[in-house]
Amino acid sequence: MTTVLRCLPVLLMVLLLTGCSGMLFIPMKTLVRTPAEVGLAYRDVTLRAADGTQLAAWWLPAQGEARGTVLFLHGNAENISTHLASVYWLPAAGYQVLLLDYRGFGRSQGRPLLPEVLADVRAAFAWLAAQPASRDRPLFLLGQSIGAALGGYLAGADPAIRAQLAGVVLDSGFARYGWIAREVARESWLTWLLQWPVAWSMPDDYDLLDQVGNISPVPLLLLHSRSDEIVGFHHAQALFDAARAPRLLVGYNGPHISGFAEAEVRTEVVRFFASAAAKK
Repeated sequence: MTTVLRCLPVLLMVLLLTGCSGMLFIPMKTLVRTPAEVGLAYRDVTLRAADGTQLAAWWLPAQGEARGTVLFLHGNAENISTHLASVYWLPAAGYQVLLLDYRGFGRSQGRPLLPEVLADVRAAFAWLAAQPASRDRPLFLLGQSIGAALGGYLAGADPAIRAQLAGVVLDSGFARYGWIAREVARESWLTWLLQWPVAWSMPDDYDLLDQVGNISPVPLLLLHSRSDEIVGFHHAQALFDAARAPRLLVGYNGPHISGFAEAEVRTEVVRFFASAAAKK
């Protein structure tokens, strides 16, 4: 992950030259581990997006009676095998989890682009709606970083998806693609002068900030590190200000998307799930 982040200024220069939304995504094909290697039961799942793209996912059953289902949308770079660390604890807490690799990531086919990756998220929702194991249990969305931007956007923009959800957790999400591109560009002397052109080249039709207010009345939990050096805490504050009740902002300390390493953050999420399920 560190190496990828160091390469972001160069990737942004390529983005400026190509105007391609594919440069927003940094996929890795190789799976470095499976859930079995960390002691978790799982099964491979194959989904199909509306355009026929085949997508790979993992299903983690709950340990004991399932209290609910979590759709996990991982952050940028790598794939579900490296982002497993964010959700490995959920089955022991009583939650079954579907981890989706967007097109181009892991064993999923295709190339990641906007808005095509939104179709991948829709396919995951459709798969969960058809599964007996998840059909009669509360469904929660857990998105991190770009996964928060994608999932949160759809939860706000699509009433049919919103109707399926008992609660939404967005960890370390960014408010606008243009904002985060500009902020990354100005961190390097290589791209400092390009920060505004890079921001202007970003898609602006799918920004989370424009839809986060529509997630209500589904309960929303925003998580964000106060010291996040990749997506600054001001993104969380902007999203919280634009969201409508019921919503909660919980800050933690540490690097980007590192909150689930803290027992307090995991407890906060489980508490949120239980409260949201009771309201549903």
